[in-house]
Amino acid sequence: MDTLWDSLEQQGVNRGLLEEIRKFRARYSVADNAKNRVICPEIPFYGREVFEMAASALLEGENILLTGGKATGKNVLAENLAYLFGRPSYNISFHVNMDSSSLIGTDTFEDNQVKLRKGPVCLCAENGGFGIFDEINMAKNDAVSVLHATLDYRRIIDVPGYDKIDLHEATRFIGTMNYGYAGTRELNEALVSRFMVIDMPEVTFETLNSVLKDLFPDAKREGLEQMAGLFMDLQLKAKNNEISTKPLDLRGLIGAIRTIRTGLAPRAAIRMGIVNKSFDIFEKEIVEDIVMTRIPEDWTSAQIFGV
Repeated sequence: MDTLWDSLEQQGVNRGLLEEIRKFRARYSVADNAKNRVICPEIPFYGREVFEMAASALLEGENILLTGGKATGKNVLAENLAYLFGRPSYNISFHVNMDSSSLIGTDTFEDNQVKLRKGPVCLCAENGGFGIFDEINMAKNDAVSVLHATLDYRRIIDVPGYDKIDLHEATRFIGTMNYGYAGTRELNEALVSRFMVIDMPEVTFETLNSVLKDLFPDAKREGLEQMAGLFMDLQLKAKNNEISTKPLDLRGLIGAIRTIRTGLAPRAAIRMGIVNKSFDIFEKEIVEDIVMTRIPEDWTSAQIFGV
């Protein structure tokens, strides 16, 4: 926890804003049955201006929508915000089968009577949680209809056949969306109007290098810089439409570095985490060429994690 606060202070985040977040934490307690949902993120978020915009909106009771390309830190920011505000988080990933009952809940038979088995949105509303709507632009109309009343000034959820649920004062919702993914669509105007929208900037070399240093403090500086440089090369190629965004996978890069730590050769690790994410043979050759300029074939794990 201290690491997250220290990181924000080092980035120059407004101290008054950080103090308001601490007051928010102190004002709203967390129910015992939801404490296991207050999850410390693996890495801190880097980006002073974006963090200040998001935190200010949440403090004023607004919901936020994080938009942008792949690997811009949308989920990292959402996880950091939920933890720093001291709220249980409910991660809801939208897909083709997600409907209103998946969000609100369904009828179940218990103790010889029909009861509501509450869904993640209901639980988030009651426990003052931060609901993270992942890939919200994949939501079907049935699911979107649930969000309208939940996200606006009424702050209520009407459950057919049951009493309405009033949102806890601390409840907030954070939506994330990528551009151009298969199955996505334009959000309707009514839904977008219920959010404050933040367009996430592309990750920079300095930011990525800081993230990798936090995750792998035992790694060599030169090795991590080459890994960060590789990702930036891929990002530039994707931006210029020379390759797709499939190999632009930050999770894959981090996973590759972890396998290098266990002793796997860097090129083999990068092949698993980055290169093989592309299933087009021509694109794969381009990505392989980019990797060759950064990671020599004869490198061993000692080049990254050696003494």
